[in-house]
Amino acid sequence: MARRLPSDPPVIPGFSPVHVLGSGGFADVFLYEQDMPRRQVAVKVLLDEVVDDRVRQMFQAEANLMARLSTHPSILTVFQASVAADGRPYLVMELCSSSLSDRYRREPIPVSEVLATGIRIGAALETAHREGVLHRDVKPSNILLTAYGNPVLSDFGIAATLGESDPDEPIGMSIPWSAPEVLGDESRGTVQSEVYSLAATVYSLLAGRSPFEVRGGKNGASELMSRIDKGGVKPTGRPDVPPSLERLLATAMSRRPQQRPSTVLELVRGFQQVEAELGIPQTAADVAVEAWAVSTPGDDGDRTVVRELQAPSRVGGRRRARRAVQGGATAGAQSVGTVHRTGSTTRARRRTRTTLVWVTSSAAVVVAALVVATVLVVGRLGDGTVPVVSDVRATPSATSVTFRWSDPGLADGDTYVVTSGGASSQQSGTTFVVTGDRGDEVCITVSVNRDGRTGAASAERCATVGSAG
Repeated sequence: MARRLPSDPPVIPGFSPVHVLGSGGFADVFLYEQDMPRRQVAVKVLLDEVVDDRVRQMFQAEANLMARLSTHPSILTVFQASVAADGRPYLVMELCSSSLSDRYRREPIPVSEVLATGIRIGAALETAHREGVLHRDVKPSNILLTAYGNPVLSDFGIAATLGESDPDEPIGMSIPWSAPEVLGDESRGTVQSEVYSLAATVYSLLAGRSPFEVRGGKNGASELMSRIDKGGVKPTGRPDVPPSLERLLATAMSRRPQQRPSTVLELVRGFQQVEAELGIPQTAADVAVEAWAVSTPGDDGDRTVVRELQAPSRVGGRRRARRAVQGGATAGAQSVGTVHRTGSTTRARRRTRTTLVWVTSSAAVVVAALVVATVLVVGRLGDGTVPVVSDVRATPSATSVTFRWSDPGLADGDTYVVTSGGASSQQSGTTFVVTGDRGDEVCITVSVNRDGRTGAASAERCATVGSAG
């Protein structure tokens, strides 16, 4: 089937069209020059022939979603949205140089870069899920690279509110990266299906092909759907991909959703663990924390004043090593378009974290609130004891020293604080690698951070690079 020609760019006050960037089934994306402030932007414009009241509502929903989420550093920024004089809705977005689909089939992407991308995009997805939103079309072409080479998640045009999707609404389906339950009409998308899609995307970036694609074989829609339904993804075939990462991806792409990580954040922590195993700088996961509280009136009519707080948290800080493994980025074009179909609806659970903030002028309410706060804190911290790491072990090699320790009893949300050479970092794994030259002595201490409190450090453990251990 011949590809259509792009539409004419609409007249948008304050913007001058430059050229077309890409075309999809429902929209074209153009490069525009904004007059003030002077900058280049990407403008997504719906096709005139597809615009009706329902499409306008969907487009408005996309604009609102992107505006709500695009403060996240790994979600594409939307500057404005409106309707052009000719009636076509448009979005003005951050201009990105390429999508990852332009690169992963051409050349191997370093494992370190793929892990960092998986963590950043996973953090963006986790944040969307905490806002009650599913993306439902995670794939390489929807991961764009900014002018600085940073990956950002784009195209929330087919996103749906968790558990509230209309069974008659079209949903996105990009077959190679879709979970089997979505392809089989068993689900319209859940958190677990997004875990699958993120894992399939990371697999593709490593393998240079989608997970069930057979090089030189038949890879039509029916063949791919049949292989995906059977499950059992094969290894990527790259010798530099560690077995732990192969196992993590295979688990995240299990045929049964309940066998996968329960949240995207759980998969992200797995990626961070692999980073620790490889001794590369640990990528931070920026996840927005949702805070809420319920206000209650006092007997004298005074009301507790409650403010909703939203602040980013970082799961695992950047880890410093003497030498870091870094990746690069390439240029390409903005991506548009998706495939649609209809299916059944499935509800997904939404996880939240809470913080109570109160102000009152009633002494009675103050006393009651203090009692409640005390109960909350004691229930969260228990007896206040933070586990202590006591068995740090060192294994030197010709170019590094690998430190390992046993889990002293971490709870959900706890992290290790590793201090080496005067620098500290946080991680979830029990392995830390310091590289250096033969003869260098390297030392670390390890402590546990729980609810913002760092416990006692382990005894300092030192070893010499290149020694026999």
